[in-house]
Amino acid sequence: MKKVILLSIGMFALGFDAYIIAGIIPGISDTYHKSASQVGQAVSVFTLFYAVSAPLFSSLLAGRPIKKVLLCSMLVFGVANGVTALASNFSIFLLSRAIAGVGAGLFSPLAIAGSTQLVPSEKKGRAIGLTIGGMSMGTVLGVPLGLYISNLFDWKLAIWFVVILSFIAALTIYKFLPEVPVSAPPTMKERLLMLLDKRVTITVLITFFASVASLGLYTYLAPLLQDLTSSSELTVYLWAWGVGGLFGSLSIGYLIDHFKKTKSLLTIILITLILSIICIPIMVNLPIVKYLPFFIWGAMGWAAQAPQQHILLSYHPKQGSTAVALNSSVNYLGSAVGATQGGLVLAMGMGTISLIYFAIISTGISLSLHFYSMRGMYRVRKSGRSLK
Repeated sequence: MKKVILLSIGMFALGFDAYIIAGIIPGISDTYHKSASQVGQAVSVFTLFYAVSAPLFSSLLAGRPIKKVLLCSMLVFGVANGVTALASNFSIFLLSRAIAGVGAGLFSPLAIAGSTQLVPSEKKGRAIGLTIGGMSMGTVLGVPLGLYISNLFDWKLAIWFVVILSFIAALTIYKFLPEVPVSAPPTMKERLLMLLDKRVTITVLITFFASVASLGLYTYLAPLLQDLTSSSELTVYLWAWGVGGLFGSLSIGYLIDHFKKTKSLLTIILITLILSIICIPIMVNLPIVKYLPFFIWGAMGWAAQAPQQHILLSYHPKQGSTAVALNSSVNYLGSAVGATQGGLVLAMGMGTISLIYFAIISTGISLSLHFYSMRGMYRVRKSGRSLK
């Protein structure tokens, strides 16, 4: 598992960078004389190019040495962030965020798939959980630490911190990561069959709607809390969500390896996720327990990723990086759609509480699709055929 930690360092840098813009929007607005909504485009650009590059490059680079691709993608990511910090105008700033998204989209799925090649089969769940855990830890620290650095010094210093992290990750990969076994690249026919595989389609749709609910709602957590509670401790709620996410992503791998029944575990996660979202307006003003729904929401939202990756790898073990890339792409796409949906809801004057309702509906769709996928599993068992 020590080798997997090397990949987690890179994932930490990715998670830190993905959400750090949210904490330094005021500083960027002042530098380029742009509104907060215009600066917010940087998050959308990063997310969009991440979503597009993940499946595209995983197919184009299939069969290439994984260590070399990981190293190159982390260097691209680091250089792009350096350009972000040095950008003389807003156009260059946005372009650099797009390039950073490409580097992240290439590194993330390949790191997750590669981590499973570094451990025995009985520890694959833990390897995936630890790798994703690096990204969730970066997310937990990204917004508050970025905001803290920006307030003390300058927002560009926060970006330079990401640059340093990325080059540390690249150096450790170059020095200490062993050569990861490379499977033969899938043929075009095999790739198309994977994308047309009904099991894969349903699995990524489950990811999509769960992401629309969880990450989409998180985007508007601050205005939601301002309407639901008079408390000024907004940061505490954000930390509760983030620490929950860290707990969920780090612990889920052990649960996958221990219980083996990944789909049953995902059922529990999705049900708990929808219940935690329902409890937000109910418990938000209650002493002590008011932070609990946010902790559970964060834990379940992040924990849902590892089982999905594990399920896809079981469907197509020879095309692991391609399958994982597709799921990672859809996860970020769901986040972007959820954020857009939330913006439309607020623009229509439906109130922030409506964000809760839409998140519940989206999670419900995800859970329904999951139940549908399990029907097929039980049919296979009943017929006596082996289940992948």
